[in-house]
Amino acid sequence: MTADAKPMAAARVRTRFWRAPLLNSLPLRLSVLVICLLWTLPTAGLFVTSFRNPQLITKTGWWDAIFNAFAPGQWTLSNYQNVLGGDNMGTAFLNSLIVTIPSTVIPITIAAFAAYAFAWIPFRGRGIIFTIVVALLVVPLQMALIPILKIYSGASLYGTFVGIWLAHTAFGLPLAIFLLYNFMSQLPRDLFESSSIDGASAFQTFIRIVLPLSIPALGAFAIFQFLWVWNDLLVALVFLGVGKDVQVMPTALYNMIGPRGGAWHLLTAGAFLTMIVPLGVFLALQRAFVRGILAGSVK
Repeated sequence: MTADAKPMAAARVRTRFWRAPLLNSLPLRLSVLVICLLWTLPTAGLFVTSFRNPQLITKTGWWDAIFNAFAPGQWTLSNYQNVLGGDNMGTAFLNSLIVTIPSTVIPITIAAFAAYAFAWIPFRGRGIIFTIVVALLVVPLQMALIPILKIYSGASLYGTFVGIWLAHTAFGLPLAIFLLYNFMSQLPRDLFESSSIDGASAFQTFIRIVLPLSIPALGAFAIFQFLWVWNDLLVALVFLGVGKDVQVMPTALYNMIGPRGGAWHLLTAGAFLTMIVPLGVFLALQRAFVRGILAGSVK
């Protein structure tokens, strides 16, 4: 076999290999479509419910609104108007930004330095410390709330933004360090050897080489952390309380609908209003998110 014939033969083999699964592509696509419909069905129900009359929500299901879409009194915008006009809802939105942005930036910054040190800077006890960090991933968040709350009460951090920044940073650091370490440890060693030959220090190598290459991983974790902090209710209730001057969006909705959550029309409308900012963040960082998730899967 000549040199030109070998690539052609390999191409024919690959074509036959990929052509067989295409025969079953229609059932596969139908299965994926059904799974997607089932996955989005609850969200669609919440969306329809958020525009329904509160009296009808307790009497009929959300699918009844679709079959009787043109019935009088079926739809209303008062649910969203009540949520947007809620007491201190604008302040709660600003507080959510004040809590979420630092609670995302601070752990990413610390975790980037820590992951770089664990991956490329040899020091005594590195393996033991990294094992402890990974072990913290299995510690339930709820176990640490009461002890930290007692510390905050003695340090006058309860009900302050600094306190919740520190709490979210501590809770997010183990996962951030673990994810960033897995990414940075796969970077080519030649990059670090070349920078060392050029006289760059460890800090300069981190700033000029590691950080630009780690943007996909940083973006992926930023989305995870932002969504977690923005939608968090438990940590906000424990460390910020229910004061109107420090309440965030989930806390404001909790106070509006009551502890039993009976106001479904307000709950569904508020849920979609709180989705706007995380959805915008995800769309803005979608490319970095996909690259970060796939990082290391292909050499």
